[in-house]
Amino acid sequence: MSNPSTGTPSKSKVGSSQPSETSFKRKRGVFQKDLQHMMYGFGDDANPLPETVALVEDIVVEYVTDLAHKAQDIGSKRGKLSVEDFLYLIRKDLPKLNRCTELLSMQEELKQARKAFEVDEEKLGTLE
Repeated sequence: MSNPSTGTPSKSKVGSSQPSETSFKRKRGVFQKDLQHMMYGFGDDANPLPETVALVEDIVVEYVTDLAHKAQDIGSKRGKLSVEDFLYLIRKDLPKLNRCTELLSMQEELKQARKAFEVDEEKLGTLE
């Protein structure tokens, strides 16, 4: 099931638009600090084993990459990638879908607040 030379499961996806595993190298350890904090927040040790963090990072990166490729395949039918493509993919996972819609609405609220703040700041500058 796994390729001993790479240490990752071998997957052959015929006819997919995904690049092969050898066509790019990702920088390892980018998310380690964040994952350590998240793992601690979910009940792990404050300093988890580096091997455990590396494994969780590999799982997360593989999941996000797979999700992005699937969204790209969906978006290519329309010619562009959008947020709705990701929401469509997670539509059956209600906790993820609810969290994503919550974060998107919070992003919109922050955008509106920043816009209102900039307008107020411009008005204040003209009064002086």
